[in-house]
Amino acid sequence: MPDTQPAYRVLARKYRPTSFAGLIGQEALVRTLTNAIRSGRLAHAWLLTGVRGVGKTTSARIIARALNCIGPDGKGGPTPEPCGVCDNCKAIAEDRHPDVIEMDAASRTGVDDIRELIEGVRYKPVMARTKIYIVDEVHMLSNQAFNALLKTLEEPPEHVKFIFATTESRKIPITVRSRCQRFDLRRVDADRLAEHLGGIAKEEGVKTEPNALLLIARAADGSVRDGLSILDQAISHAAALDGDGTVGEQMVRDMLGLADRGRVFDLLEAVMAGDAGGALDILGDCHNAGADAVILLQDMLELIHWVTRVKITPAIADDVAVPEAERKRGRALADKLSLPDLTRAWQMLLKGLTEAQGAPHPVEAAEMALVRLAYAADLPTPADLVARLSNAPPAPASTATRASAAAAPAPSVVRPVPPPVVAATLARGAAPPPPPPPPQSAGPSLPATFKDMVELFAAKREAVLHTHLVHDIHLVNYEPGKVEIALGANAPATIAKKLAELLTEWTGARWSIAVSQKPGLPTLAQERQREKDDERAAAEMHPVVKAALEAFPGAKIVDVRRLDVPASTDTGEEPPEPLDVDVDSDGPDRE
Repeated sequence: MPDTQPAYRVLARKYRPTSFAGLIGQEALVRTLTNAIRSGRLAHAWLLTGVRGVGKTTSARIIARALNCIGPDGKGGPTPEPCGVCDNCKAIAEDRHPDVIEMDAASRTGVDDIRELIEGVRYKPVMARTKIYIVDEVHMLSNQAFNALLKTLEEPPEHVKFIFATTESRKIPITVRSRCQRFDLRRVDADRLAEHLGGIAKEEGVKTEPNALLLIARAADGSVRDGLSILDQAISHAAALDGDGTVGEQMVRDMLGLADRGRVFDLLEAVMAGDAGGALDILGDCHNAGADAVILLQDMLELIHWVTRVKITPAIADDVAVPEAERKRGRALADKLSLPDLTRAWQMLLKGLTEAQGAPHPVEAAEMALVRLAYAADLPTPADLVARLSNAPPAPASTATRASAAAAPAPSVVRPVPPPVVAATLARGAAPPPPPPPPQSAGPSLPATFKDMVELFAAKREAVLHTHLVHDIHLVNYEPGKVEIALGANAPATIAKKLAELLTEWTGARWSIAVSQKPGLPTLAQERQREKDDERAAAEMHPVVKAALEAFPGAKIVDVRRLDVPASTDTGEEPPEPLDVDVDSDGPDRE
C-alpha cells in the first residue's frame, strides 16, 4: 500500500495562535480580556477592528475557546488559558463546534441571513457553555440587516455572545458600535514581526538571514498573516535554488522585486546631486534586475523619511538594528541635505509615486519623477532667494547702457520695467528695482447718496431689505454714515437696526440710522413712477406719437425708452433726444 503524506498546511494556518499568549503585538487586547474573564465582567458583544492579518478572527476563536473550555477533567470554567485538550477546545480549533457559528458577512449580507441568525439565538447551546456568533467583515451587512440585528444585539440571551470582526469600522452604524466593546488591533512592529518569523523558521528547520526576515516583515506592513505567507513563499523559493536552502537577503529582494538598499542610497544621492543621467542609469539597472519602479520610489520615500528623522534626532542613526553601512551613509546624507531639501524631495517623490501607480508604464513615470527632482535639487529654496535678494548689491550699469542712456532724449513718461526685463535681471543675480510704494488707502468707501446706499444692498444680494428700501422707506436726510428715514406702512420696525449693522459691517465705518416722524421724500419707487408718468406725458405731446395715436384709435402708450444717439459731426450741435415709444393698439388693422 503506497505511503500517504499528510496534506501540507501553510504556515499562516499551522502557526495560528490558539491562546492569548500566542498573540503578538496585541497586549492591550490580551490584558483587558484576561482580566474580564477572570473577574467575570464579560461584555455581550465585542467589535475587533484592524488591518488584514493582525489576528481579528484568530482572537475571536480564542475568546470562544476561553469562554467554553471545561478543562481536561471536564469541570473547569471560563479561563484566559484554554486547555486545548477538552472536547470544546478541540472542536472549536477544528471549526466543527455546533455552538460556535462563524458567518461571512461579505457573502451573506441580506436581512434574511440575519433573521436566520436571530432565530437561532433563542435556542440554548447544544454542548457548550456559551453560544458564540462570529461575524467576519461585519461592515458588509446591509442597512436592513443591521437594523434587524439591533434589538437582539442590545439585549441578547445570557447564553449568547457576539464577536464582530471588520477592517472598516467607520462603515458600521454608530447604533451597532455603541452596543459593542471595541478593540483596535494594532499593526505589528517590523522588528517584532521579524523576530516572530525567525522563531517559526527555526521551528521549520530553515536557515534565514536577519536582513531577509526584516525585508519580509517590512513587506508585510504589520500583517502577521502576510508575513507568514511571504515567508512560506521564500522558503519554497530558496529550496528551488542551488544551495543549502537558506532564505537570504538578496534572494528575498529578487523574489519581491526590491532594489538593493545600497542602490537606493546611490539613486537618492545621484538625484539630490542633480545628476539626472546617473539617476536614470541606476533606475534602468534596477529595473533590468527585476526591481519594480513603484516599489523603488516607495523605498526612496522611506529612505528620505529615515534621513529626515536622523537630521532631526541624530541618535536614531545609532540603532543597532540598522546595518552599519546604512547608518554611515544615512548620517552623511543628513549632514549634507537641509530640511527644506528633504521635504521638497518628499513632496515631489510622493507626487511621482501617485503618477507611477496610475501610469500605463510605471518605469517611465518614475523616470520623469526622478528628472524633475534632479533638476529641482540644486534650485535655491524660497528662504535662500529672499536672502540673496536682500543682500545683493545693485547691478552696475554697463558702458553701452550708460552711453545709450546719455544719448537718448529724456522721456516724457516714466514707464515701469516690463516683466521679462525683471526676470532677466534676477537671472543675472542683480537686485530687482525697488517696487513702487503701495497706494495710500483712503479709508472705507461710503455711499455718496441714498440711491448709492440702496444699490449697495442690491449688490450684496439683500433682496428683502432692498425691496423695503425702494418701496417702504421715505428719506428725510442723508449724510454718509448718518441717515434719517421715515417708515412706510409695510416697513418692519427693526429695519433701521438691520441697516446700520450691515452697513457698518460692509463699509468698516460706523453708521447711524434714525427713524423720524417727518413725512420725508417720496420713496424711490414713487420717484421712478413719477418719472415714467412725466416721460409718458411728454411722449404724448410728440408729433409722431400724436399721429400714431390718431391713426390707431384706442391705442395707448405702454412704455417710453430713451435712445443714446451720438452728437452730429456736421454742425457739432446736440440733436434732440429721440424717444422709443411702444404703442399698444386695440383697434382694427389698417393698411
